[in-house]
Amino acid sequence: MRPLASCPRAVLADVRFVLCDIDDTLTIEGRLPARAYDALERLRAAGLTVVPITGRPAGWCDLIARQWPVDAVVGENGAFWFRYDDRARRMIRRYWRSDAERAADRARLAAIEAAILAAVLGARVAADQAYREADLAIDFREDVAPLDDVAVAAIVEHFRAGGATAKVSSIHVNGWFGDYDKLAMTRRLFAEAFGTDLDGAGDNVMFVGDSPNDAPMFAFFPNAVGVANVRDFAGRLDAEPAWVTTARGADGFVELAGAILAARGAVA
Repeated sequence: MRPLASCPRAVLADVRFVLCDIDDTLTIEGRLPARAYDALERLRAAGLTVVPITGRPAGWCDLIARQWPVDAVVGENGAFWFRYDDRARRMIRRYWRSDAERAADRARLAAIEAAILAAVLGARVAADQAYREADLAIDFREDVAPLDDVAVAAIVEHFRAGGATAKVSSIHVNGWFGDYDKLAMTRRLFAEAFGTDLDGAGDNVMFVGDSPNDAPMFAFFPNAVGVANVRDFAGRLDAEPAWVTTARGADGFVELAGAILAARGAVA
């Protein structure tokens, strides 16, 4: 991971799409500061397409797509994309799996949930679970005392033993059924909403994240960025970003937004 300050100006100037994780990328200690929200607004006002790519639930993503200065949102680690059509005044929702499949998945995940809570002391179902449509989120440090790496690994193993995919974020372990992840649904979003083949647009996209569930995005995008706290996961990332900011969390995102806008000749 090279310092963002060494990223060539031409690379930053060519960015047309900014994709960003939310937790510990746009936030600091669970809060979205005004400076990060302002950075989203400034990027969009400069003509860039801005899309959060998050593990957060459908209920949150409906609000984000509707009210934030963004063009769409990918949620629950790729289970869906939402986009609000301002002209038609309607929410567009696209899911990876059908309603029937998601209903069956929830029953299977309930059994895994029971096994995890019985076996891993201190683990809890995430407080935002009520607003999820496709996955199960187990909290290991958001609203509970932080669990150690051994406990987190045990949660992951319970998901995998039940046949589910499991990904670790900075606060939750998310598990689901289906052959998708953040990158797979981002491909669909680009094709269906933006009329763009992601394979041909990689040099114009900058993804910024911070944790292991962002690894598919780090691997795919040649100019992916990690906010500084990505270093907390050194040795545990399947792929690393090309660049890393000096600042952590939201301040790292603001640093990146400023670099992009400066390179484009905008007011940073």
